[in-house]
Amino acid sequence: MKQRFTLSDRHLCDIELLLNGGFAPLTGFMNQADYDSVVSSMRLTDGSVWPMPINLDIPSSIAESWSVGDVVLLQDKESLPIAELTIESLWEPNKTLECQSVFGSCDTAHPGVNYVLNYAGSVYVGGSLKQINLPKHYDFNHLRATPSAIKQYLTDNKITKLVGFQTRNPMHRAHQELTLRAAQSVGASVLIHPVVGMTKPGDIDYVTRVRCYQQLLQHYPEGQAMLSLLPLAMRMAGPREALWHALIRKNYGCTHFIVGRDHAGPGKDSQGNDFYGPYDAQELVMTYQSEIGIEMVPFQEMVFVEETQQYSPVTDLTEDQTPLRISGTEFRHRLRTDQSIPSWFSYPEIIEELRQSYPAKDKQGFTLFFTGLSGSGKSTIANALLIRLRELTHRTITLLDGDIVRTHLSSELGFSKEHRDLNIQRIGYVASEITKHRGIAICAPIAPYASTRARVKELVQPSGGFIEIHVSTSLAICESRDPKGLYKKARAGEIKQFTGIDDPYEKPEDADLVLDTEKLTVENSVNTIIQFLADSGYLMNITLSSQALSCADDVIETV
Repeated sequence: MKQRFTLSDRHLCDIELLLNGGFAPLTGFMNQADYDSVVSSMRLTDGSVWPMPINLDIPSSIAESWSVGDVVLLQDKESLPIAELTIESLWEPNKTLECQSVFGSCDTAHPGVNYVLNYAGSVYVGGSLKQINLPKHYDFNHLRATPSAIKQYLTDNKITKLVGFQTRNPMHRAHQELTLRAAQSVGASVLIHPVVGMTKPGDIDYVTRVRCYQQLLQHYPEGQAMLSLLPLAMRMAGPREALWHALIRKNYGCTHFIVGRDHAGPGKDSQGNDFYGPYDAQELVMTYQSEIGIEMVPFQEMVFVEETQQYSPVTDLTEDQTPLRISGTEFRHRLRTDQSIPSWFSYPEIIEELRQSYPAKDKQGFTLFFTGLSGSGKSTIANALLIRLRELTHRTITLLDGDIVRTHLSSELGFSKEHRDLNIQRIGYVASEITKHRGIAICAPIAPYASTRARVKELVQPSGGFIEIHVSTSLAICESRDPKGLYKKARAGEIKQFTGIDDPYEKPEDADLVLDTEKLTVENSVNTIIQFLADSGYLMNITLSSQALSCADDVIETV
């Protein structure tokens, strides 16, 4: 019987572009020789420029039953067969070398690095593909043009020049001006080609973005711009990613490609430094543009000039002109706080789309995630907070206490690290669904491992707020309380892998609130949390008296 393998969301993005020609010259997952060559030199073994490894990563437990020459049926999560993979290579990659070469870093603050080191399977598979079905989509199908469809459209409409614009964010008036000027400078049409696969954690969801793109399209001159969606799983690899994006757009029929400032940059590393220089991507694409056959159009930052009431490249400003800007951070802040956004920045219909999907904080769902040792006071505070929030808000509130979850969701799990991680991930998933529907989730597990807490945060944040609360009560105090007699049993060896005794507790380094129940009463702890929510904008018109917080003044740490 032929073996089957269920593809992840990332795998599905990659395989769709392998099958539809978006990743040409690749037609299958890279074998080991091509992988090694791409990692070291950004070229396939035949000499073709290609900067990004494209492999099927699988767990070692599955790889044990696979061999070179085997044919594996690849399917989606609904068991729809996508393709047959004939295996050419199986190997354990040097992931550290891959990260350093492709991303220029091994810092897990980089989402691409984080995926490779913490999420990707330990074995890579390369081989040819035989298509059965393209991945199935149920939304915006009229906008999901394949490379061949776009090329046919260009031929039918006698369009000889096409400028591709890569984006994973909503587009505003500055982006429209930029793309329009870029196209007009080379006598081309514009392809707005947003990524609707996997993007950077925390990005605005693609459905909302596509609605915004559709609204923006109406403001281009008739016939000047077209919109199509790209099912790409981004790596956020900066310069290499920009070169990769250019190759992909060439496959989609583009003759020109706009490369932005810090193109596909993931932001700052764990030390607060930018992963890439602002123009590294432009320099790399410029180096290869003649070889790959697509011309780069450098991104020119556009600013609104107060005196002329028009957009202009920042390089064209005179000393007597005043540029007006709103940063992405400021824009998101205005959305969250329901502040006005000037018409020169964006079109009203786009702002309305964003406000509907991303309401102000006081209308968002959020998760309060407690972590701390057994006996620290997490459950007591969480239960008291549940009651207090019911008094203060009409929102739906759900308590996901560690013992409750163990009883109803995870009764079959033990206390190995694997099972503890799975238990916390289940809590995170439920919390993310509650948050998505604008409710409040209160989670109170021990959650001893930092990496697992980080995964929960990644699950929740796209849907709303995530507030991590470290109940930092010391082991000595927790052990002295020992309400269930668990520490006594752990010390006697009757309980193994007990957190704080023979299993580690990894203290949060950047918790939003830190509470020590040796110094704080339950009431003060609850008041502190309520005040934090009010100050952060999640609760409106809530002001606690100075008396209510007086006992906590010098014993509460906030970050």
